[in-house]
Parts: sequence; structure tokens; C-alpha cells
Amino acid sequence: MSDASPVQPRARRSLLAAMLVGVGLMAGVDEIVFHQVLAWHHFYDRATPWVGLVSDGLLHAAELIFLVAGFFLLGALRRDRALALRHAWAGFFIGMGGFQVFDGLVNHKVLRLHQIRYVEDVLPYDLAWNAAGLVLFGIGIVLALRARGTDARTPPGGPRRPWRT
Repeated sequence: MSDASPVQPRARRSLLAAMLVGVGLMAGVDEIVFHQVLAWHHFYDRATPWVGLVSDGLLHAAELIFLVAGFFLLGALRRDRALALRHAWAGFFIGMGGFQVFDGLVNHKVLRLHQIRYVEDVLPYDLAWNAAGLVLFGIGIVLALRARGTDARTPPGGPRRPWRT
């Protein structure tokens, strides 16, 4: 913005933009760690290995789109001095946890695209995966509740730091 008028932080937009980053990051962790490094599963395991690799590539493309879009939106908010940082952190954790719980319940159990790991007793893996997602999601909710009303009191551009002009 070219004028010097104060801008109110945009809490909702900050939260949603950071949610995109959180979803993209957690999808990346899932894809890199569980699909590539550990090779426990592919995104779609109900076909040939080639289809599994293609589905992993599509997941990777989607995660990159989420990351780039989220960072562009956050950058625009910061440029306009409208970034509500506390809400952004809340959105980041909500996005990470939301992806993980969605993946664990919908992709693993409802759609049966794949399992976390193909072992005789998958229950401990399911519980750990979903519990970790719920913890991340819960952290985001707590941060969102604590952020309510606080970013409106933060000066545009964030708190003043003596080393910045």
C-alpha cells in the first residue's frame, strides 16, 4: 500500500492462508517420510506400483500448490501490513492437524486409499497417526482462541522492534 494509513490485521485471512501452508507442509512430511523414505505406502495402493507412484506425484504437486498459494497469501498480508501473526500460527497448526486427521480417517478408513503401514495389527499406527493429528489440531484451536482480540491491538506491521525502522 502506498498510503501510510493504519491497516487492521486481517485475522481470518491470516488464519486461512497459514492453514494452506500447514496442510501443504504436513502433506509433504507424509509424502516424503512415509511414501518415499520408509516406503510404507503410496497415496493410492489399490492398483499397480506404477499407479501408486503416479498418485504420489499428484499428491506432491497438490502439496506444492498449497504451500506456494499459502506463502503468497501470507506474503501479501505482510506486505499490506495486515498479517495477524497469532492467527497465522493458529491456522498453521490447524492445517497440519486437519490434514493428518482427514488423511487418517477419510483416506485410510472411509475411502481405503491406503493404510499407514501394511502389518497384521494396524491399530497402533492408526491411533498414533490420528492422536498426533488431534494434538496438532488442538494446539491450533488453543492458539486461535488465545489470539482472539489480541491481534487487533498489535500495531500494523507487527510489534515495534528497536532495530527496525
